[in-house]
Amino acid sequence: MILWTATLLLALSFGGVGAYVASPAYAARVVQELPTTFVFPGAAPHLPWPAAGQAAVSVAGVGDLGTSGPVMTPVPIASLAKVMTAYQVLTDHPLAVGQAGPAITVDHDEAAAYARQIADNESVVPVNTGEVLTERQALQALLLASAGNVAQILARWDAGGVDAFVDRMRGAAARLGMTHTTYTDPSGLDRATVSTAPDQLLIARAVMGLTTFAEIVAQKSAVIPVAGTVKNYNTLLGHDGVTGIKTGSTLAAGGCLMFSADVPLAGRTEHVYGVVLGQPGTSSTILPHALDAARRLVVAARSTLGTATVAAGGRRVAVVRQTLHADRKLAPAADVQVVGWPGLGYKLRVSGPLSAPVLTVAPAEDRSASHASEADGASGDASVVMGLRS
Repeated sequence: MILWTATLLLALSFGGVGAYVASPAYAARVVQELPTTFVFPGAAPHLPWPAAGQAAVSVAGVGDLGTSGPVMTPVPIASLAKVMTAYQVLTDHPLAVGQAGPAITVDHDEAAAYARQIADNESVVPVNTGEVLTERQALQALLLASAGNVAQILARWDAGGVDAFVDRMRGAAARLGMTHTTYTDPSGLDRATVSTAPDQLLIARAVMGLTTFAEIVAQKSAVIPVAGTVKNYNTLLGHDGVTGIKTGSTLAAGGCLMFSADVPLAGRTEHVYGVVLGQPGTSSTILPHALDAARRLVVAARSTLGTATVAAGGRRVAVVRQTLHADRKLAPAADVQVVGWPGLGYKLRVSGPLSAPVLTVAPAEDRSASHASEADGASGDASVVMGLRS
């Protein structure tokens, strides 16, 4: 084994003056003094989960607040399927904020189907042969009025036919890791279109990363050709920070809601996502029951979230240590704060070059069921990186 030591060189010239040459054994290094973990104090929260069906709530970039019900069992999701329809359309035909997008012309068969769809008590908006909708208007009809006939129109326009479009939906679900989801139609009317609450969180986070989608689902109403003013069935909008996302209800699926809410904390906005599936009742009460269950979860999640200081500004968290030298303290210039709830853990690590060391604070594990690999702009990130100085 080679021992790295200092070497004393004796110079014979000029009176034999000695010279000290440093070696790696004497190199400066950063030594962390702060604990490597931090856990929010207090007992883990218990949310007011619905007594029936499934539910899941997650904070983007932070982790899961929990689930309830048989969340590994796929169940019908009704019009929540239209979220994937919108996601696929916007993936294939992106829209900038405020952009109307391409024109979509309603064909004869699509207009003729309206009478039958009404007779079958489907969720539709009136359309006429030759009617022209912009992509944005079609998405407003799909997402606010929950128009199943517009889901069919969008599928035909986007992929040439419903079957080809459903294949695209399934491909997107696979890429997002939705392993317990099967799409069989673009509207969710088919009870064979099934998923789970955690899987629906995956698409919720991904699709809310699309600014145009987030803009549309936050609207309480919109005006489209022929149908006129359509209203959003999501009556939670504008209350308790709720910003979306989509309602759904059939007798097979029960009452369903995919929701998002913003929570301002520590100078930033945290994004809460949740899904409620299978709320029981009659055809007239299942959706109100889902909305009420979601409202209680939103309120509880907002009250549960808080901030904690893991390192105070100016407090020593590490030192630069070097043999034959005094320790040089390293401290953040300001308080280092993180977002979380009682029981949530974070990892703390000091790293980086000696000239620019940093303190990184990150969730102890990737616990977020809403982790998505695509279009993740709305996800947020609970990690904090703070530069350290002497």
